[in-house]
Amino acid sequence: MEEPGKLQLKPKGRRPYFFEDPAVDKLLAMVSALAGEVSVVHDEYDTLVRVLEEKGVVDSKELKAFIPDASVRAERDQWRGIFLENVLRILHQEIEGIQKEHDENYEAAIDYAENN
Repeated sequence: MEEPGKLQLKPKGRRPYFFEDPAVDKLLAMVSALAGEVSVVHDEYDTLVRVLEEKGVVDSKELKAFIPDASVRAERDQWRGIFLENVLRILHQEIEGIQKEHDENYEAAIDYAENN
């Protein structure tokens, strides 16, 4: 049972396919997820730059000239890992499904061998 208020990340049941090749559906899902993420990031970045410039805190040229140090790069790498996990979620789910099916088939074969 899921916790109240927690988002369900994996759909129940089989994934519907709209194209003849399921790989096209997977690619479309990844590109759509990526497009949504990029859109949100663009809007947030645009808002941040506008607010900072209006308040005279920073110039957009300063932002473009920023060189991150090691700790900033490490934080960005961690975020990037989570981001890619989200974008590639459909592939991970398929791999999990294949692994689960493999495990179930293996267990059934062992059970059959032990009892026959």
